[in-house]
Amino acid sequence: MNILVLGASGYIGSHLVPRLATAGHAVRAAARRADVLEARGWQGVDCVSADAFDAATLDRALEGVDVAYYLVHSMGGGGGFAERDKRAAENFRDAAARAGVRRIVYLGGIRPSGEASMHLASRLETGDVLRAGPVPVTELRAGLIVGAGSVGFEVIRDLVNHLPVMVTPRWVQSRTQAIALDDLLAYLQGVLDQPETAGGTYDVCGPDNLVYRDLLAIYAKVAGRPFRPLRVPFLTPRLSSLWLGLVTSVPISVARPLVDGLKTDLVGDDAAIRKSLPIPLHTYEEAIRAALARERAEPIPARWAEGALAFRGYNPDVSFYSKGESAEFDTAAPAAAVWDVVRGIGGKNGYYYADTLWWIRGAFDRLIGGVGLRRGRRDPRDVRIGDAIDFWRVVGLEQGSRLTLLAEMKLPGAAVLEFTVAPQESGGSTLKMEARFHPSGVWGLLYWYSLVPAHNFIFRRMPRNIVRAAERNFRRANRTRASA
Repeated sequence: MNILVLGASGYIGSHLVPRLATAGHAVRAAARRADVLEARGWQGVDCVSADAFDAATLDRALEGVDVAYYLVHSMGGGGGFAERDKRAAENFRDAAARAGVRRIVYLGGIRPSGEASMHLASRLETGDVLRAGPVPVTELRAGLIVGAGSVGFEVIRDLVNHLPVMVTPRWVQSRTQAIALDDLLAYLQGVLDQPETAGGTYDVCGPDNLVYRDLLAIYAKVAGRPFRPLRVPFLTPRLSSLWLGLVTSVPISVARPLVDGLKTDLVGDDAAIRKSLPIPLHTYEEAIRAALARERAEPIPARWAEGALAFRGYNPDVSFYSKGESAEFDTAAPAAAVWDVVRGIGGKNGYYYADTLWWIRGAFDRLIGGVGLRRGRRDPRDVRIGDAIDFWRVVGLEQGSRLTLLAEMKLPGAAVLEFTVAPQESGGSTLKMEARFHPSGVWGLLYWYSLVPAHNFIFRRMPRNIVRAAERNFRRANRTRASA
């Protein structure tokens, strides 16, 4: 079967695509940036660029497709996301009709028992918009998904790992039926072989009906962590989202719409889907254990990826999502000149800003038993995978364009420093530098917040100075050539 997955770079899409391909389907994965999809290394998958707001790209992506999965939404996309979701769904619905697609499969959210939040209302409206077209739609409605990287699951993990005493708001008494990621994927794949599900709307749920307090307590038991809840009635959903932004690594733009949806119970009725697909379901505790096992079994990625366990010291207690800083600078110097500076960073070449502070950090690291700066560099210019650069390790390298360094200093968490150099049509280039930190426990959070003022200086001036060094080197080389 020829299948399109729109939104393939997202959480569900990135797990569904390889599963469908392994089952023997001809899969076309689509997202705004095809290069992001290609970097995943999926075998036998056609990766294409498609934008739900660009009809021409949708027409190309849907050509020859039998079934299309629609996994696009604007979670945390800022004001006006409901209108954007509606327009995107209208565009996709009409493009699917033009292409002669036989069925659309859409993943939405369970209808709450009370008033729906703006985010959940938008998810429900998207299903209505898709059904307004001539292509039959199979809509699966899920609540909290238990899997590494699922926002709801990562909030639970961070709360348990980061808070010795947990302040719990009123919504911890709301009920939900969390579903294991593997079970949700089985449903999404299984409906392809069940023609009677075309045109149907189904709740998909786990077997356990639990309050969120139970979800926290069970995760704590599995992880071997203490669970000491302290309930406070004054934490409204809005205050809760701000609070989660402080004590978890889940981005607040994502946490806010998530928490808004927890004001009422999210309990579904999966009797209808169970008649067509009576798959064995995992309990919540089994789903947690499967999620942690899946993390440990993941291959080492070629570059830094949010949540990759290899970049978190293979420690599942370290937050999946990261805190971070990034800066981007354009320069007239060509990419080769900028890369020449980037690849020589560290050692005797230094870090192009506040080298005294880097030295102090290295001395402190030695004091507490770390490697400090004593390792230097193997070579002042050449760099390869596995090289030690001071207290960094080269874990990702694309010659001429990308350098990824994993911190080996003593830290209450895991840190990554990544440089990306991209050429411009004008002959110049763009340097992007990202610093990502995955905190571990309350000390990891305190460490990050204590260094935020310094990071605001270092991680903006450092790439600026790298660019200036590249420009000086480029001008010098031009003068040398001119005088030769």
